[in-house]
Amino acid sequence: MEKRKTFGGSIGFVLAAAGSAVGLGNIWRFPYLAARDGGGLFLVVYIVLALTFGFTLVTAEIAIGRKTKQSPLTAYGVLNKKWTWLGWLSSIVPFIILPYYCVIGGWVLKYLIAFITGHGVDAATEGYFTDFITSKAEPIVMMFIFLLLVCIVIYLGVNKGIESFSKIIMPILLVLVVGIAIFSLTISKTDDSGVVRTGVQGLKYYVIPNLDGITIKKFFTVVMDAMGQLFYSLSVAMGILIAYGSYVRDDANLPKSINQIEIFDTVVAFLAGVMIIPAVYVFSGTEGMSSGPSLMFVALPKIFASMGKIGNLIGVVFFAMVLFAAITSAMSVLEAIVSGMIDSDKNYNRGQAVIIEFFIAFILACLVCFGYNDLYFEFKLPNGAVGQILDIMDYISNSILMPIAAIATCILVGWVIKPKAIIEEVEKSGDKMGRKGLFTIMIKYIAPVCLFILLLMSLGVF
Repeated sequence: MEKRKTFGGSIGFVLAAAGSAVGLGNIWRFPYLAARDGGGLFLVVYIVLALTFGFTLVTAEIAIGRKTKQSPLTAYGVLNKKWTWLGWLSSIVPFIILPYYCVIGGWVLKYLIAFITGHGVDAATEGYFTDFITSKAEPIVMMFIFLLLVCIVIYLGVNKGIESFSKIIMPILLVLVVGIAIFSLTISKTDDSGVVRTGVQGLKYYVIPNLDGITIKKFFTVVMDAMGQLFYSLSVAMGILIAYGSYVRDDANLPKSINQIEIFDTVVAFLAGVMIIPAVYVFSGTEGMSSGPSLMFVALPKIFASMGKIGNLIGVVFFAMVLFAAITSAMSVLEAIVSGMIDSDKNYNRGQAVIIEFFIAFILACLVCFGYNDLYFEFKLPNGAVGQILDIMDYISNSILMPIAAIATCILVGWVIKPKAIIEEVEKSGDKMGRKGLFTIMIKYIAPVCLFILLLMSLGVF
């Protein structure tokens, strides 16, 4: 078995973990949910949950990784042999996610190339996105390039690959996010009826709570939406933080690092909304907020085209930022798989694990691409949505397996090994863990109950 590497410093760990959290889900899903769920109301609920629910799961997984020095595949079995099955469950999640994530990453690469080559206006035309994803060769080529880039970084290892790449890309990513967010606030447009809409008005729509028509049921829906978003935002319940935690040195200040990850993720998630919602408001009004997943590939290119010549430049910067975010997230998903293969009974080395997973992910990703042409079909999911191969994979991993894995982790930590074991691990370096009482109550009682409700909602029970 390979000797386990460690991050060179806490900043490398924080940037890698934050890079995992800042992905495609943050960039399109967070703004969409915020706009749909009352703007500032969603923001307040999300921040409260991030500091309680999110903090609990992030702390548990990172501490499990550092305590066991194992991948998600084997870490749970080290804690308690009867819970080895949870390691397999947690490892299945990234295995399912990586192929379709790389397909979407290929879509981002396609749009970046379109804007770089001056074809941003073409990308805004009706049917452009559909024509691209239903074509047979180009989506596979783009996916292949994206997957290859991710595999190269992971092949280079923890220090030369993940840590070095994160230290370069994450600051650039943050600068691009802030730059686009500021620009979004400066734009304005006068519509055909003479009404002027500004980016600042869009910001108010985003941050000021809209309580019109709010009921207990609606508020509960907002809470569940925010909780579901935390899975996307914080990379919990998919083995990633356990893998990254296993590379953290014993003398690292874990409480400080966890706080920094929370802050970084929440700030970037908020800024994603500042980037997108004011711009959509200015050029499409409140109607444009309902675009959902198509926001990034259909609505935004049209907005960039409406900006004139500068729109193409903004499109390049935006899709470069999205590509960086997609790569850092895909890196973490692949690392969760590779670390498990290295720690498995097969004793693969890093190179072997990366190459094997490259071919497996490529084949599965090809099937996802074919799901938009030769293998296209429509399947009604239990939550009421209608989808095909990509949607089914996303539903199984994110809506079913991740809540189950998170519930099981809460039970294992809260009732089997006890919260004290995690708290002691966090404080091992001599740094005190804040919110210990909150962590204990959340992991034992509140989090598993909320997660169970979320699972029932995903299953369409209510």
